[in-house]
Amino acid sequence: MILYRLDRIQKLSISLDEAWHFFSSPLNLPSITPPWLNLTILGELADRMFPGMIIRYRVTPFLGIPATWISEITHMEAPHYFVDKQRFGPYRFWHHQHHFLSTKGGIEMMDTVHYALKFGPVGRVMHAFVVKKKLEEIFDFRQRALTKRFYPMAS
Repeated sequence: MILYRLDRIQKLSISLDEAWHFFSSPLNLPSITPPWLNLTILGELADRMFPGMIIRYRVTPFLGIPATWISEITHMEAPHYFVDKQRFGPYRFWHHQHHFLSTKGGIEMMDTVHYALKFGPVGRVMHAFVVKKKLEEIFDFRQRALTKRFYPMAS
């Protein structure tokens, strides 16, 4: 199994508490997810995440084929970080760390995603030609959506 890694850093001129309030609500995920993923939350959710929380989504990550994605919030230390791990879904392995650091003038948000694909050599080819690019697009969209949300005059 090949384990890939994606790192992103974004600075926002908001307080740590404001960042935590936004990101600790799984109900905000659709607003920072590209429309082409067709993300739909399945079932009811609490307004705030907690360790052990299970979140069910429907997404269309590859070739328009719908997939169910089940994540668990495995670790959390408010307001500094949380980790979501895919339990079932399109990846063989998905571990996403979200870190929030208070800085002068705002926060620095750091994402680290470790992931692996299914289907052995076919998955490696798919990563090179499709998956890596799609993940970059998802995180680029998220960065633009957050900029628009927290800096409405900048967009």
